[in-house]
Amino acid sequence: MGVNSNRVEDFSSHESSTIIRIPTELSTSSNHQPTFEMIHSVCLPPKKTTTQKLKHKLSEIFFPDDPLYRFKNQQWSRKLLLALQFLFPIFQWAPEYNLKLFRSDIISGLTIASLAIPQGISYAKLANLPPIVGLYSSFVPPLIYSVLGSSRHLAVGPVSIASLVMGSMLGEAVSYTQDPILFLKLAFTATFFAGLFQASLGLLRYIYIYIIKLLIFFNLHLLGFIIDFLSKATLIGFMAGAAVIVSLQQLKGFLGIVHFTGKMQIIPVLSSVFNHRDEWSWQTVLMGIGFLVFLLTTRHISMKKPKLFWVSAAAPLTSVILSTLLVFCIKSKAHGISVIGHLPKGLNPPSSNMLYFDAPLLMVAIKTGIVTGILSLTEGIAVGRTFASMKNYQVDGNKEMMAIGFMNMIGSCTSCFVTTGDDGSFSRSAVNYNAGAKSAVSNVVMSSAVLVTLLFLMPLFYYTPNVILGAIIITAVIGLIDYQSALSLWKVDKLDFLACLCSFFGVLFISVPLGLSIAVGVSVFKILLHVTRPNTLVLGNIPGTNIFQSLNRYREASRISSFLILSVESPIYFANSTYLQERILRWIREEEEWIKANNGSVLKCIILDMTAVTAIDTSGIDTVRELRKILDKRSLQLVLANPVGSVMEKLHQTKVLEAFGLNGLYLTVGEAVADISSAWKAQA
Repeated sequence: MGVNSNRVEDFSSHESSTIIRIPTELSTSSNHQPTFEMIHSVCLPPKKTTTQKLKHKLSEIFFPDDPLYRFKNQQWSRKLLLALQFLFPIFQWAPEYNLKLFRSDIISGLTIASLAIPQGISYAKLANLPPIVGLYSSFVPPLIYSVLGSSRHLAVGPVSIASLVMGSMLGEAVSYTQDPILFLKLAFTATFFAGLFQASLGLLRYIYIYIIKLLIFFNLHLLGFIIDFLSKATLIGFMAGAAVIVSLQQLKGFLGIVHFTGKMQIIPVLSSVFNHRDEWSWQTVLMGIGFLVFLLTTRHISMKKPKLFWVSAAAPLTSVILSTLLVFCIKSKAHGISVIGHLPKGLNPPSSNMLYFDAPLLMVAIKTGIVTGILSLTEGIAVGRTFASMKNYQVDGNKEMMAIGFMNMIGSCTSCFVTTGDDGSFSRSAVNYNAGAKSAVSNVVMSSAVLVTLLFLMPLFYYTPNVILGAIIITAVIGLIDYQSALSLWKVDKLDFLACLCSFFGVLFISVPLGLSIAVGVSVFKILLHVTRPNTLVLGNIPGTNIFQSLNRYREASRISSFLILSVESPIYFANSTYLQERILRWIREEEEWIKANNGSVLKCIILDMTAVTAIDTSGIDTVRELRKILDKRSLQLVLANPVGSVMEKLHQTKVLEAFGLNGLYLTVGEAVADISSAWKAQA
């Protein structure tokens, strides 16, 4: 009789697991002989109280990076300084700031200001807001971010996608032409809730995620799913679809159409274009095409030669100046070219009194705020981390959430709409980085340039043609159409590609929020498919080793006589337990058919490799118990190999392991095969 040492051992009462050496020789169906000399016991994890387990679990969920580790063993004065640096990153870099760094930040700040001014005006119109609101949003938020933000290169301001989403979602509830004041109030309110949501995620870590999800689920028509399922594939399709819609919307300015649809779907937009051919203006078309070619050319030059980044950065402001001068010179003959008109001078007026909290439209503002907040937060943090990795410093995601959140909350009270960092092919952050920015002071310089513009230069924009703003928007969003990533999705994951297409066509033909929801639905279906139908494999032995791998993946792997070795690559719980039981029984049936067809040895033992089973619930435990009973009735032995600590603990607590006996639990598949084979030989 072979010796076995696989009894369950309590880790807290043993310094090491029991080891017993046994001589073993195994023959496989291919006459290979893997040899094993040691059988190890399987240990339970260290004993912990329920309170200790809960504390550890909560710590791992909410504080994986241990954000307060810097405060340990520090004096109170040092803790106060660390707290200030933690809440206000400006206290980290300000003491080391010098004139040399300031010179670099002045250059980069003025460079991005030349880009931010025309973009701010353009994106405000994209959100169906007064153009001046775009400049307001390029003044206050950058100042707030320079104090609270942890990125040195993120350039803050309005962005095209958030502007589009805000304009379209609010436009479904309120007409910006019929009631512009109410529309403006809802925009400021949505900005406030976007900031509140963003700051909450940063302040309270991930606790508020679940609260917000519940609120959205019950009150906001399932939009909570968007929070967790904005996958890369979904965003690629959404961004591309939004870019196309944004570009088509600019045909109003390009063609000089006065009566244009307010809808955001491709069919109404194109119908409006062709149904108003009598309003087309050849002067506007000519100017629009000319400056669009100029902007695209400068973009192409900067992409080919990154050192010439300033060419594309200066192009929008150059276009505004040249087109404004041109229209001013021919104003008597340019009646068909619409212009921005009067823009009021002065600093941001307070708007806290315009926040709208009345019941009828409050849910619209909250929905719009959360969706635009998620999109802007995702984009801002991703871009900040990208440039941080290039310069080998770290961007704190929670600080970014708080910084972006607070600047939007404060912005909503100072006549600003949703802002974040970066945008499209005219990336402010990329320009800021290439211009040599060294700190967030570049945002202060940019804000100062916008301040000068607001105080003294607003009359100069009177004759700026709207078609130029459209050309700037098109050139900015065209970089959001990432066809190479879409092709990569097709090659790597067809379901991801399907989610991308659903998002793209949903935005084009239905609406921006519903298109996004459809894509999220596809992503949810993909997740459910993986969760409820996990992968299972039949393993074989690699000749001359104690390694067991998939028979389908490794041709050299061979079956072990009388054994069926299965691997489950997922947790076992209520969602997949029934499927796994049925699939394992099917593997057994197919193995028996293979043995019969190939005149192999009778199947005696099924080894379940649980290395990848990271968790198990009561339904999964019942499945293991039921499976053992079914196989026992068929005179088949079920053996478990290498259950992880949490799984092992639950199996032990529910006394499932008692039914498996001494030969039912092993540390590795190899040791299970060796020990059981030795026992069979001793019995023969």
